[in-house]
Amino acid sequence: MNARLCASVLAVAALALSGCSRSDAPVDGAHVFKPCASCHQIGPNARGGFGPQLNDLFGRRAGTTPDFAYSDAMKTSGIVWDERTLEAFLRDPDKTVPGTKMRFWGIHDERELAALIAWLRIYQNPPR
Repeated sequence: MNARLCASVLAVAALALSGCSRSDAPVDGAHVFKPCASCHQIGPNARGGFGPQLNDLFGRRAGTTPDFAYSDAMKTSGIVWDERTLEAFLRDPDKTVPGTKMRFWGIHDERELAALIAWLRIYQNPPR
């Protein structure tokens, strides 16, 4: 048995012995963000590109970073990003902001959504 297959078998066995299913395993917000990274940057030196940068997202008024050309719908949405507004937008961007430029199908897994939002919080600067 090769090393990769052996490691996979051992991981599944460990989960089975612990009474924990794969669906109970922790969700990594950084992993959930990977598809988002094709449009959005976050972290040191992040800037807008195909999508806006996501540093300091919480408490920010939607459509206001200077380095991205937002849709009129986003600029006039009146949204201030917090956990509630971000959850709604990430579940269904078109329903939350009709006319948004964001072409994304939405996150429907509650654990993935919570993990992503917690991970985005890492990039929130402390209050000034």
